Amino acid sequence: MPSSNSSDQEDDLEACVLRFSDLDLKETGLINPSSSLKAELDGSTKKKYSFAKKKAFALFVKTKEVPAPLFECKEKWWKCCQQLFMDQTSIHRHVATQHADEICHQTASILKQLAMTLSTSKSLKSADERNPLKEYLTHDHEVSAWLPDVSCFSPDELISGQGGEEGEVLLYYCYCDLEDPRWICAWQTALCQHLHLTGKVRIATEGINGTVGGSKLATRLYVEVMLSCPWFKDYLCKDDFKTSKGGACCFPELRVGVFEEIVPMGISPNKISYRTPGTHLSPGEFHKEVEKFLSQANPEESDTILLDCRNFYESKIGRFQGCLAPDIRKFSYFPSYVDKNLELFREKRVLMYCTGGIRCERGSAYLKAKGVCKEVFQLKGGIHKYLEEFPDGFYKGKLFVFDERYALSYNSDIVSECSYCEAPWDQYKLCSTPQCRQLVLTCPDCQGQGLTACCVTCQDKGGRLASSPTQNSFKEEWAGSLIKKRTIITTPSTRAGPKPLYTQKP
Repeated sequence: MPSSNSSDQEDDLEACVLRFSDLDLKETGLINPSSSLKAELDGSTKKKYSFAKKKAFALFVKTKEVPAPLFECKEKWWKCCQQLFMDQTSIHRHVATQHADEICHQTASILKQLAMTLSTSKSLKSADERNPLKEYLTHDHEVSAWLPDVSCFSPDELISGQGGEEGEVLLYYCYCDLEDPRWICAWQTALCQHLHLTGKVRIATEGINGTVGGSKLATRLYVEVMLSCPWFKDYLCKDDFKTSKGGACCFPELRVGVFEEIVPMGISPNKISYRTPGTHLSPGEFHKEVEKFLSQANPEESDTILLDCRNFYESKIGRFQGCLAPDIRKFSYFPSYVDKNLELFREKRVLMYCTGGIRCERGSAYLKAKGVCKEVFQLKGGIHKYLEEFPDGFYKGKLFVFDERYALSYNSDIVSECSYCEAPWDQYKLCSTPQCRQLVLTCPDCQGQGLTACCVTCQDKGGRLASSPTQNSFKEEWAGSLIKKRTIITTPSTRAGPKPLYTQKP
């Protein structure tokens, strides 16, 4: 892990960022990049790294601020790792010694934003004439003008509910053209910090995709700002925000960044655009289509396919009856899956769905571009909106979410089983082996026997009980970064030809 005394590792990291801007900088592999990536860096480049590291450090410390008691002359204290810090020196020392890896990730994210700007800016003649990093800073005074007035609320009102009972999690996306995603990134960071929200926000020239948690007051103010700001007010409506119980506690930190895609399908938006999606169906319309599909005598011979666009971790614990659930680890594998199974979709009516609808936007566009389907439809608002209207409908089991809750429950159905004894079970836990981020389904009886690892290899490494997750982060493509094992217990077996998961009709 890089430290302030390891200049070689820092140079490696920066060279990696500036030369390979398409890399996902949240992957752990970037913490110790290969020495083969090392490059000679000029003074300007080193200054950029120094700035990025300082900016990352300041942002991290900012997220730990809490209101100081009224009798104190200071306005703020800091809380981190269940410790209270009453002066800047102590919180800075704590962050520097205990959170160097998080600072490294954030530094890499800032550098990536810079690298993206450098690669796309045609008018950049020299660092002195037009420095994108300086330009990023000059927006600070403008950003403050786009923050809501919270002077009428006490800090306690904004922060209350972060334990989860009174809090809320928002899930939303908006496809629209953004000319300056870097400014939107700076604004979103300031906005979320202003409202004490945590979570993840992805921004690109094609739009924004966010999942944030905090108090209900904070999430309400966030929605109001998003609906009134000029970039999104013509595209977003209140129904585009999906809500669930939770809060800031559902996310270990706030991550806001600029990317090429707001949902990582692995194909440039210039090639497959959000502008050419399938036909949107409301939850009610989608429900009727599924009902018609399941009422057929032999759904396997139907001209309709009910397609799940999510990864197998999601579909394993909850899915629509009669669906086709591809055996893929992350959404970026979806195009390859489609390419290998074009005959499966030829002359078919495809009903697509995902968690909140965003993956279907470009997934349906990709499927349509192949020109083999009769029709392509997608569930507007995703499973989230469907379950709000039909909690006892055709979706059975839990809804997987990419935060520390793991899943949301809308009905009592259990469609998955313990990986060890095959008893009905649908509550994921992290593998008990340290540093392994694999998820495992293991029932209480098997946990009591020490069966808490995701695979034989991990089980051999340690027999301690699986602990609840702490400092782990999740994203839509996160399943692809899981450590690959020789013998995986929790994943479905690889099939030569994917088959629909047809289940008994209600």
